[in-house]
Amino acid sequence: MSLKIYNTLTKRKENFIPLKEREVGMYVCGPTVYDFIHLGNARPFIIFEVVRRYLQYKGYKVKYVQNFTDIDDKMINNAQRLNITVSELAEKFIKEYFVDANFLHIKRADVHPRATEHIKEIINLVKDLKEKGYAYAVEGNVFFEVSKFKDYGKLSGQNIEELKSGARIEIDERKKSALDFALWKKAKEGEPSWESPWGKGRPGWHIECSAMSMKYLGKTLDIHAGGSDLIFPHHENEIAQSEASTNQLFVRYWMHNGYLYLDNVKMSKSLGNIMKVREISQRYKGEVIRYFILSGHYRNPLNFSEEQLQQAQVSVQRLNNTIFNIRHLLKQGKFKESRDRNDEVILEKKRECEQKFIEAMDDDFNTPVAISQLFNFAKEVNTYLNSWGLKDKLILEQSYEFYQVLGGEILGIYREDEPEEIFELEIENLIKEREEARKAKDWEKADKIRDKLREKEVILEDTPEGARWKKNK
Repeated sequence: MSLKIYNTLTKRKENFIPLKEREVGMYVCGPTVYDFIHLGNARPFIIFEVVRRYLQYKGYKVKYVQNFTDIDDKMINNAQRLNITVSELAEKFIKEYFVDANFLHIKRADVHPRATEHIKEIINLVKDLKEKGYAYAVEGNVFFEVSKFKDYGKLSGQNIEELKSGARIEIDERKKSALDFALWKKAKEGEPSWESPWGKGRPGWHIECSAMSMKYLGKTLDIHAGGSDLIFPHHENEIAQSEASTNQLFVRYWMHNGYLYLDNVKMSKSLGNIMKVREISQRYKGEVIRYFILSGHYRNPLNFSEEQLQQAQVSVQRLNNTIFNIRHLLKQGKFKESRDRNDEVILEKKRECEQKFIEAMDDDFNTPVAISQLFNFAKEVNTYLNSWGLKDKLILEQSYEFYQVLGGEILGIYREDEPEEIFELEIENLIKEREEARKAKDWEKADKIRDKLREKEVILEDTPEGARWKKNK
């Protein structure tokens, strides 16, 4: 079975055939760095990073680009509110993004371009569009004239008249049409600005992604991905300005994830119903959040609740217990000398689950079905591990590799060695929880937490100033 991807542009699943054999250029719209990311932001970052991991597992050489929007109205407003510069705000929240990304096991992109570092490329693209008659300047602003691009609306599946009547579009009397969008914005007093052929100003939001993606991935991208909320107008506008400039197909496969809901309402900062990753990290591990995100198909809506996170935590622990037991027997170093029928059955079950995992991922990255294969194999492995007698070394090694590769390298819901900062955060949270239990005279809970810390090879020392800890390594 070949890899199939649902293409938002064609509204169907298609066999994945990249422009260059065994090479993939992939661009994912990154965060606007004016605040901490929330779980709704994190969903596409996790999902499409798994797409990248799986493509690499399939043998593709992937160039993965995820941008930072570090100049826009939200950036300017928040910087003014905090009485700092926009660049200082960007630096702060880019660093905070990477803290959250590390916690969520999100690997860094090959390139993390920033809009403000690509002003030259943006201006050149705007100039090209203006020279070709697709853009016009008005009082220091430059707008893209949507009516000049005949395929406008092909991604969202609407015609121009429907878009005019139904879309939420910024009103600007200087535009020829309500659908025309800003490529370059004239500078306002006190805002960051750059010199351009049209005077001082700053780039519009849409143009930055076209300029940066084409700089690093060429005129035609294999995959462009982001949340469903970006289909219109952001990605629709990217197509128009990019293809108007190059006269070539901009993206071969458009991928979009479904919305994340909180109590059945779309999670967004504008509505104020967000759950920041930084807040959740106080209560759950990164692999639990990843598991929750990947437990639903990426194109479907996903509803967040505390109960679902708790269920995800239990599920991750079940897998971890299986992996721990496999590792424990490998570390003991005592194995049977010959293989029997029961051993062969386990090896066959491993091959079967691995094949079904791959079939699920090949079918438009069906992570829920893929995850189910981790549990199907765990059921068989646990029965094998609990049976009488020594175990076959090869089976233990291959079982461990099964979870390392499929659960760890591809899905990122298992990793053997946690980064130091995440380990320390978890320990501090456990100690805090234990202190609260002791104050409430819940000695049983306090003792259980101490036992949990001991399992993590942490030595706890109670002092008059509070609990101190250190690693027993």
